[in-house]
Amino acid sequence: MKSSVLERFLRYVAMDTESDPNTGLTPSTPGQYEFALKLKEELIQLGLQDVSLDDNGYLMACLPANTEEEIPTIGFIAHMDTSPDFSGKNVNPRIVAEYDGKDIVLNAEKNIILSTDHSPELKDYVGQDLIVTDGTTLLGADDKAGLSEILTAMEYLIQHPEVKHGRVMIGFTPDEEIGAGADYFDVEKFGAEFAYTIDGGQIGELEYENFNAASATIQFHGISVHPGYAYHKMINSMRISNQFISMIARCETPEHTTGYEGFYHLIGMQGSVELTTLNYIIRDHDRHKFEIKKKELVHLVRKINSEFGEGCATIDISDSYYNMREKVEPVKYIVDMAEEAMIEVGVKPIKKPIRGGTDGARLSFMGLPCPNIFGGGHNFHGKFEYIPIQSMEKACEVILKIIEKTQTLKKK
Repeated sequence: MKSSVLERFLRYVAMDTESDPNTGLTPSTPGQYEFALKLKEELIQLGLQDVSLDDNGYLMACLPANTEEEIPTIGFIAHMDTSPDFSGKNVNPRIVAEYDGKDIVLNAEKNIILSTDHSPELKDYVGQDLIVTDGTTLLGADDKAGLSEILTAMEYLIQHPEVKHGRVMIGFTPDEEIGAGADYFDVEKFGAEFAYTIDGGQIGELEYENFNAASATIQFHGISVHPGYAYHKMINSMRISNQFISMIARCETPEHTTGYEGFYHLIGMQGSVELTTLNYIIRDHDRHKFEIKKKELVHLVRKINSEFGEGCATIDISDSYYNMREKVEPVKYIVDMAEEAMIEVGVKPIKKPIRGGTDGARLSFMGLPCPNIFGGGHNFHGKFEYIPIQSMEKACEVILKIIEKTQTLKKK
């Protein structure tokens, strides 16, 4: 499988599929749809059935069962876009064969080095083959590794009909990186009883807990007056917004939290004397603490208004997604089955909460329980991204083993 998954991966990362949160379109960029068209042709050529690509860029296909046994339909999902946080255009990957454990020069001209000080986990892959960037783009393992691994596993099953399996669905989505990957996903059409996103990081990751997530837009309204005549007249919205920022506990920001700890994260600010806007995201694994965090922002807005006048500050909060654990725990056997599959192919499971979200979180609340499994990469969304080829191979093996183990389940 090594040559197949590697060839696919190198071919896929060559396509520019950055998503864009500002277009208001689905998919948000034309490169994603162009990629979906190429994947559609590949699915058909492989021999998958019921291949469909809708106008929003959602691609689905089916590997029919080759046994008469009543086995639940299982699904595997990955996303086609790459993060807009860093350029995904003209990706120029390089293979570091039999990695020696030393720093890797990505770009000598620009002195860009993937160092073991920055990424100490590199030492875990001594002797393996790493795919790295040239230091000017991200790599795209998030989530083109997942795409490659799913399709390589499907190809294996098609080429080995002696391996019995139930019906398998695959789904490739756009715009996951901008939080819109499940917006138009047709769960009923997909028709699986449960699924897995292949969208995790390092080898062994198995996740069924994620943040509850919300976004908040807070606006501060001021009064602009000539500064020479501003005494007791000017209200500077930027200064008020700065006061608001300082009212949020420093210990509850991303750089001061880990594990199950939630945070407030200021992700954007635009300001003038008359109007300043702050954009926050709110995260917490615990639903109760999540609700408290939202109420705290509302409380701080009230405090600002009590000091500067009603209407000086306004807040709009909208929930983005919730912790999938609530929907996955009632069918916890799908997590246990993935864990057993990893162990049986020689991978040590790493079960930990996702400090973020996946399409699977929203899909779980849409009626499709959907834990997340490793794709194998590290340092996503930046120039230091890399992935061991051996981790991709193991991901393929895990997918195949899960499909094999599904035969022990009875169809509902």
